[in-house]
Amino acid sequence: MSTALATASGVVAADRPIRVMVVDDAVVARSLLARWVGAEPDMTVVASARNGLEAVERLKRSDPDVVVLDVEMPELDGISALPLLLKQKRDLVVIMASALTRRGAEVTLRALTLGAADYISKPEATPEGADAALFRHDLIEKIRHLGRRRRQATPGRRLATWPRSQQVPLSPHADGRPISLRPLSSTAPRALVIGSSTGGPQALATLVEKLPAAVDRAPVLITQHMPATFTTVLAEALSRICGRGAHEAEHGESVLAGGIYVAPGGRHMRVVRGADGIKIALGDDPPINFCKPAVDPLFVSAAAVWGAATLAVVLTGMGCDGTAGAAAIAAAGGSVIAQDEATSVVWGMPRSVAQAGLCSAVLPLDQIASKVVRLFSGAHA
Repeated sequence: MSTALATASGVVAADRPIRVMVVDDAVVARSLLARWVGAEPDMTVVASARNGLEAVERLKRSDPDVVVLDVEMPELDGISALPLLLKQKRDLVVIMASALTRRGAEVTLRALTLGAADYISKPEATPEGADAALFRHDLIEKIRHLGRRRRQATPGRRLATWPRSQQVPLSPHADGRPISLRPLSSTAPRALVIGSSTGGPQALATLVEKLPAAVDRAPVLITQHMPATFTTVLAEALSRICGRGAHEAEHGESVLAGGIYVAPGGRHMRVVRGADGIKIALGDDPPINFCKPAVDPLFVSAAAVWGAATLAVVLTGMGCDGTAGAAAIAAAGGSVIAQDEATSVVWGMPRSVAQAGLCSAVLPLDQIASKVVRLFSGAHA
């Protein structure tokens, strides 16, 4: 992965580079991550540590903005070190580095409940293997966006963690430009489709906890940028939170009211209408917007199946995935709601949709569920 690609989103506007600490017990991985970060003009490695204990000891002296924290380490592992790091520096951004295993996924989601901002899934092979380019791209982009977000936040305030919501006012402008809102669809929604990425697991937990009234009336389909296994654990967690049967979608299964379908990692999820009803269609086609699963295939297919009765929600995340799909939903007469900037971990995907003039509402996270429930109850405002 070239530095040009890794810096495609631009450098952070700040007086100094983003300060990064790398924590990993494997010396090869630790050195490689440090080299990648150090190659970026807007980042600098201020410390490295081989376990959580060293990280806690060096935090105050090195004063990082972002810590990349391995999950599995001797002496003090990542999940044990996380609360100690955040206790020392409440607004610290911690990105968990986790293996693509069932335990790795469970520990990572647990870390999100404890205050981690996001995670990065480590390649199964060596860091120099075929997956290194994508891993490097994701790592650098997350450090950049989350580091920038931390500097824009109120001093001492940590971004919301699962499942806590924030009480903040509507942000009606994007980068100083007014957001043009579309009228809500006059057709009552018959399906809810949700797209999310960075910060999405926390936002999804907050949202679905308050959605049972809407879930009973229609299917809910979710695409969260996550690898395989992680989406399995996410679906199980969402099922426990909302008390409904959230699960990873299976190819060919029927889409029914009351069901919550999560796109499996590594597969694009679409819906198709056939002679015997609406079904899930999983595809192994190439990544879209660097993502697999991607939000656009779900949104575009939902617009084709439900038309004006489609309600979409775009939650926190980097990039612009979901914008093309939101355009298809708007063109079909459906409605799109975006999470606002103040409650987003990264206001990338929702900003792209909002700035494109495709939204009927831009709301704080804690107001989205009530809006969705009202719309499914027949309200038009």
